[in-house]
Amino acid sequence: MSALRFAAIGEAMVELSLDGLQATTAQIGVAGDTLNTAIYLKRLAPQISVSFVTCLGEDALSDRINAAIQRECIETDLVGRVPGRSAGLYAITTDDKGERSFSYWRERSAARKLFDGPAPYLESLSGFDVIYLSAITLAILAPRARAHLRAWLEEYRTRGGQIAFDSNYRPALWADGETARREISALWELTDIALPSFDDESALFGDPDPASVIARLGQAGCRTGALKCGPSGPLALDGTAAGITFAPATRVIDSTAAGDSFNAGYLAALLAGQSHNDCLMAGHNLAVEVLGVKGAILPARG
Repeated sequence: MSALRFAAIGEAMVELSLDGLQATTAQIGVAGDTLNTAIYLKRLAPQISVSFVTCLGEDALSDRINAAIQRECIETDLVGRVPGRSAGLYAITTDDKGERSFSYWRERSAARKLFDGPAPYLESLSGFDVIYLSAITLAILAPRARAHLRAWLEEYRTRGGQIAFDSNYRPALWADGETARREISALWELTDIALPSFDDESALFGDPDPASVIARLGQAGCRTGALKCGPSGPLALDGTAAGITFAPATRVIDSTAAGDSFNAGYLAALLAGQSHNDCLMAGHNLAVEVLGVKGAILPARG
């Protein structure tokens, strides 16, 4: 049997992790929401063939990103290079409770040219079993590229492909809230594995509680997946895991990539055929571990 093929679409960036506002040095890493999930998924499930789909520039930082992705045993044959563009960069500062503040330099990011014009990658994605993307993926695309991708995903799904989606909502990336609501709602209607966060959904759609989010997504057809609810733990979208207790993190250093790592743990268990309870617990346990370290990516275990 051939390996399951998984493609994550999004932006990879250089990450500068700072120790407080007075820091004079930074820890340098490579991260990005869908890339974080791809890295953790490959570590948890090495039998899955994982590819990352993005565009990079031709600068030294782009080379650094590409090499870092390859070191994680993730395929980079669908990483394009865009002359005249560069890699995106962001800096994280965390407070004493692990809460983050970000500064971004991504206006010239090559990833913003992904699927721009005739989309060279889309037909190459036809052979993947699962395609994973987020609302950040959508937000950085030009409107025409976003529409092209959505139309292709509709066709991909009719041929049996599965779509996993996380509605990471970053207001600064969108022209306005109405555009974000329209585009994210359209993706929910195409989603087979939904991985929303209550905070994001509430901020964008005004849902007053997790039950309201689950009901709205159910109307869109999302019944497989989990709603991330912070320290209280995730909720199954189909209601099958009611009553599970999730131990909160006892050590919170940095909340960066907590949601992304949850997605990876959940997906690794789901794609391995584990029970829904086990999927939720696998995601939660990995997120708790990630909360205890600085930066998005845990050090690789020997």
